[in-house]
Amino acid sequence: MLGNPIMSEPVYDVVIAGAGIVGAACAYACSREGLKVAVLERDFIGGGATAAGMGHVVVMDDSEAQFALTRYSQRLWQELASELPADCEYVRTGTLWVAADEEELIEVRRKHQFYSQRKVPSEILDSRSLDAAEPQLRTGLAGALFVKEDAVVYPPCVARYLLERSRDLGARVLLGKEVIRLDDEGAAFEDGTVMKGAVMVNAAGARAASLHPDLPIVPRKGHLLITERYPAFVHHQLIELGYLKSAHKSTADSVAFNVQPRKTGQLLIGSSRQYGMDSPEVDRSILSRMLARAGQYIPSLPGLSALRVWTGLRAATPDNLPLIGRCPGYRHVFAAAGHEGLGITTSLATARLLIDQLMSRAPAISSEPYSVQRNIAVHG
Repeated sequence: MLGNPIMSEPVYDVVIAGAGIVGAACAYACSREGLKVAVLERDFIGGGATAAGMGHVVVMDDSEAQFALTRYSQRLWQELASELPADCEYVRTGTLWVAADEEELIEVRRKHQFYSQRKVPSEILDSRSLDAAEPQLRTGLAGALFVKEDAVVYPPCVARYLLERSRDLGARVLLGKEVIRLDDEGAAFEDGTVMKGAVMVNAAGARAASLHPDLPIVPRKGHLLITERYPAFVHHQLIELGYLKSAHKSTADSVAFNVQPRKTGQLLIGSSRQYGMDSPEVDRSILSRMLARAGQYIPSLPGLSALRVWTGLRAATPDNLPLIGRCPGYRHVFAAAGHEGLGITTSLATARLLIDQLMSRAPAISSEPYSVQRNIAVHG
């Protein structure tokens, strides 16, 4: 669409609403192409869902489309890892998908076969091997699938880094700028001013639907808890296989065991999902359920000291795939939103798919499964 950078009116080639990790990745991808970029953020860099994400860079297999996007993005993370500064805390921990019983072991075998066919390194651990790999887990668990190339990062610092690199390439990052309208005329602010761009990108996360109500995005509230430092308490990202069941519950509140070791020695504990909740206040009932679930897998967990608890809103779509591409009814408005719990993982691939569309290039993977047109009404 853009071809060569546009240096006349409008002022910018690309204007991005949102400075979370998806918006930051889009800004970096566009800036690297020589495009003139502006990023608008009402709060601060890496806030919103980026600050409420566990920072798990994970391959997922709910569908072929989800696998393609997460695996492509994981490879992009691997390319980026060597240049990330220390505070981004990139560590290839691997993921242990923990099976509580023989029924869940069937799912372990299915996932292992799926990944093996697609050349994703993984290994099935039996009960004894799982005990050796993670001694803090309760005894008697059936086993696990070890997905070796999964990693963890600290998302707010990655978003900051990507925007710093974008600035080095000429991008402008404007904080405290709340966009109230985003259309073919530009990004409008409360004071009546408008910033013009050849392309406008809605990367506003859970607020994306406030700018474009036709987008089928609803917020999901999640809770996170981080502990004091307990070095080597756990060694891998630990997730119960029941997490997949809870993630598919579209309306019911749910919790699941999900524990991540941080490079600092702290533990990040999740996860929860709530619909219809837009308050940032901690829900003590949900938090208690979440911690009780974690304690069922790691019995010593309740004895650890918590440092902080917080919540965030994640942007969910009906089919659990993000919206990447032109918004129907607009000529110059694109979406990069609706990533829910996979925004950290898929941010880099989202940016690549977006810039490939803008530059009229063939993408590395098909962008069709993530098209905005697939399930929304045309703008009137």
